[in-house]
Amino acid sequence: MLNYLWGFMIVIGILYAAFTGNLPAVTEAALDSSKEAVALCITMLGVMSLWVGLMRIAESCGIISGAARVLNPLLRFMFPTIPKGHKANEYISTNIIANVFGLGWAATPAGLKAMEEMGKLNGYSKTASRDMCTFLILNVSSFQLIPVSMIAYRSQYGSANPSAILGPAMIATFFSTLAGILFSKFMCLLPDSHEASAYHNGKGGMHG
Repeated sequence: MLNYLWGFMIVIGILYAAFTGNLPAVTEAALDSSKEAVALCITMLGVMSLWVGLMRIAESCGIISGAARVLNPLLRFMFPTIPKGHKANEYISTNIIANVFGLGWAATPAGLKAMEEMGKLNGYSKTASRDMCTFLILNVSSFQLIPVSMIAYRSQYGSANPSAILGPAMIATFFSTLAGILFSKFMCLLPDSHEASAYHNGKGGMHG
């Protein structure tokens, strides 16, 4: 659907530029944007390579496993139905740590693996479990200590102080994550739709 939407917007933009005599400007903007995209990719490649490499070193040194043990009480609170010592906990820990350091690209593979493991626990159901929904909420809110990607973007586009967003980003993502946790826990207090359906069916059968 998004492919159709973007394609429609591009076609409309080109047609509008053609009818208003601004087609050369569109061509020039497309070329300039292409050059900026390549330069940004090179910048991001360097930054992400550095931080992903540091994550690998931290993993080899046991720092990641130590951080995972520190995160264990939080994981037990947020994902109470995942068995202790299950592989999903390790992937969730790696994902959270990578997100905290703003390494979204490094967090994605661990996140996919975590979802895969939770899918197994969910019996490969087409309906996401509460733990899977909670994990998705944590990823969307994504508390960050060091927003590496945003710092790289700001540096690429000539910011005088690219790291000036550290404080505001930390505060904003802290409250977004807190809101996500509260929402997730509130939703967990509500009866599961399958349980509610079974309850109502049973109640109706008793009345019958």
